[in-house]
Amino acid sequence: MPRFVVEADGGSRGNPGPAGYGSVVLDPVTGETLAERAEYIGVATNNVAEYKGLIAGLKAARELDPDAVVLVRMDSKLVVEQMSGRWKIKHPDMKPLAAEAAKVMPRAQVTYEWIPREKNKHADRLANEAMDAGKRGKQWEPAHSSAALDASAARALATPPQAGPVGDAAAGAAAVRAALASGGGTRTRAGAAADGASPASAPTGPDTLFSDFPEPAGGTTTGTGTGSATATTAAAGSRSGTGSGTATGTASVTVTAPAAGQGWGPDMGPPATFVLLRHGETALTPQKRFSGSGGSDPELSAAGRRQAAAVAESLVARGTIETVISSPLRRCRETAQAVADRLGLSVTVEEGLREVDFGAWEGLTFAEARERHPEDLQAWLDSPKAAPTGGGESFASATRRISATRDRLLAEYAGRTVLLVSHVTPVKILVRLALGAPPEALFRMELSAASLSAVAYYADGNASVRLLNDTSHLR
Repeated sequence: MPRFVVEADGGSRGNPGPAGYGSVVLDPVTGETLAERAEYIGVATNNVAEYKGLIAGLKAARELDPDAVVLVRMDSKLVVEQMSGRWKIKHPDMKPLAAEAAKVMPRAQVTYEWIPREKNKHADRLANEAMDAGKRGKQWEPAHSSAALDASAARALATPPQAGPVGDAAAGAAAVRAALASGGGTRTRAGAAADGASPASAPTGPDTLFSDFPEPAGGTTTGTGTGSATATTAAAGSRSGTGSGTATGTASVTVTAPAAGQGWGPDMGPPATFVLLRHGETALTPQKRFSGSGGSDPELSAAGRRQAAAVAESLVARGTIETVISSPLRRCRETAQAVADRLGLSVTVEEGLREVDFGAWEGLTFAEARERHPEDLQAWLDSPKAAPTGGGESFASATRRISATRDRLLAEYAGRTVLLVSHVTPVKILVRLALGAPPEALFRMELSAASLSAVAYYADGNASVRLLNDTSHLR
């Protein structure tokens, strides 16, 4: 009986945003590429794109030989666990896609395996090529493929599944049928192997930090979204004339009463929790001056050092911080080091957590920037795509950078509690994306110096904002 390995991936540049998928069918013995599929699918989420990549890969394998035994390898923990029957399929967009995937080939012929993102480069590259084509208003074409595969790696990793009934695949199909019952471009050639969700190792240990805001009974958070966003400045606080306020709570939820005996459903383990710490004050902070990544890179003031010490004591008392990651800017590194020293941890610097570059506005107050560059400032306030005077970074660009950083860190620290020491703009963007809130929500969030916020990210792709602008440790 023929054996194939299907590797599939999907990505969305915005989640939801322009999306595409890629999939490849491999010979598990030689590593040879037998077929490739890729397609730009318009605006969709990462998970929708991943499922469509799975379906396309299974159909390509069926076209080669409908009697083949197939091992599906993906870096989407969600798709692998749902199709294997270990996780319940809750999202209405996923149910029909999972059902379609389960019908492509007989369930006894298909099994699923999770692989790290770096082992799924072929499908990832195809997905990105599809999205690139979509950006140009076209569809992916086989002649334009540049995807490549290390054949020796494919042979080493592609362990053929055993013949006979496969329990996980059958359970996955059964789960799809149960979920539904409860209401809920082409390339083929020989000789050649997204920004989809990046899973991580199985979470270990409890995570209780910043869990004071539980999920509502009978439901789970839904609707995590990413996309272009505007954001308030690091120095100036809330947008002029819009007001500000402190908010805490969970993300938007869909409440569904569980069936008798089901409770909350399968335990997906602890979420990855990002504790978000804005750096302590600098000399520019009380003056409300623009202070981004293109300015003088000021150090903490005496007040800022006291704030860093206070937040360090608070985090020691609350416990469970496992890793400290900081923006490369000096004020964040000094704040992070104060905390890390008390926790007995080291500091990892992450370039993606830096503040935006405010260009010619660096060091100016909001009023000074309005006086000197009125048209540029108004355009910047009106559109996330507008950059500050002098070639600074737009909020749309910052959102793409911060989203990519978030996804990379989630892949590395799944199930763990990580302290991210950053700035006003990155923290507010992370919170807004977790809530799936509109861009104007950013102008209704206060974020004080040395304040703590927290977002929990679950294995099914959902997120919950558990804390925002906590400054109790400073009082």
